[in-house]
Amino acid sequence: MNWISNYVRPRFRALVAKSEVPDNLWEKCDSCGQMIFHRELAQNLRVCPHCSHHMRIPVNQRLELLFDEGQYQTIELPEAAQDPLRFRDRRRYTERLREARAKTEAQDAIVVAHGTIGGGKAVVAAFNFAFMGGSMGVAVGEGLLAAAKLACLQEAPLIAIPASGGARMQEGILSLMQMPRTTIAVEMVKDAGLPYIVLLSDPTTGGVSASFAMLGDIAVSEPGAVIGFAGARVIEETIREKLPEGFQRAEYLLEHGMIDMVVDRRELRETLGRTIKLLCRPEPEGEIVPLPGTDLDVPEKTRVTEASRPDGQDRPAE
Repeated sequence: MNWISNYVRPRFRALVAKSEVPDNLWEKCDSCGQMIFHRELAQNLRVCPHCSHHMRIPVNQRLELLFDEGQYQTIELPEAAQDPLRFRDRRRYTERLREARAKTEAQDAIVVAHGTIGGGKAVVAAFNFAFMGGSMGVAVGEGLLAAAKLACLQEAPLIAIPASGGARMQEGILSLMQMPRTTIAVEMVKDAGLPYIVLLSDPTTGGVSASFAMLGDIAVSEPGAVIGFAGARVIEETIREKLPEGFQRAEYLLEHGMIDMVVDRRELRETLGRTIKLLCRPEPEGEIVPLPGTDLDVPEKTRVTEASRPDGQDRPAE
């Protein structure tokens, strides 16, 4: 009996049992509804091959996409108060934090990394939307300040990549205080004469869009990203009017001069690398000599005196 139950029966079950197929091999596009094989989607950087809809991408893949050879180093961020208001709704705030950290294996909703993009040094502060919707609390404010200090120390441009629903409700007024704090971090970078670039991803809303996300020297966005302060439904109910087609989308903001570029995700590294080279290009060596007929103020040593010219007119030294 033992021989039959221990050997024969398992053999029969193995022959007739259906093999279990993982349920995550296919993913449905939120825009066109097409089912996409997971390997094809990963090779296409989570851009739908049918309609080019840009799906949300994990923060670690985002960093690998941007940095040269996918190589970068992260820094340890300053510790912030865990539950300063002892907030509780249906669950304690500390429980939500533990769950988010276990799910994402991250301390909070921001990651600061540094490396090279297009051969040039860069510091990137990227939001993790999977961590409580990328909401901005005290820890995120500390992260932006740490990223700004690192950029100034390395004399590298700072690239912020917001992906957030806004301020973190569980931290109340303390989360709103991060709006001026992150603005100070941006000004710190600009005062050092370094470029500040913002890569807007889906979504960028609330207090994040009302602070550091709209202060970039160059504002770049992925196609179709939702960018705004309040939700479209809230605005419609407030003004009691129908909003235009594509309102708060990246293409609409580009058309109305709110951002500078809308760039496909597969071209982001090249575009950011070229932008960094243009903004960080050193001043040309030597003295600038104006073209004939211009009124530029040129140092005296670059001019030829009137006495040395037969026509009595100044001209730049050759």
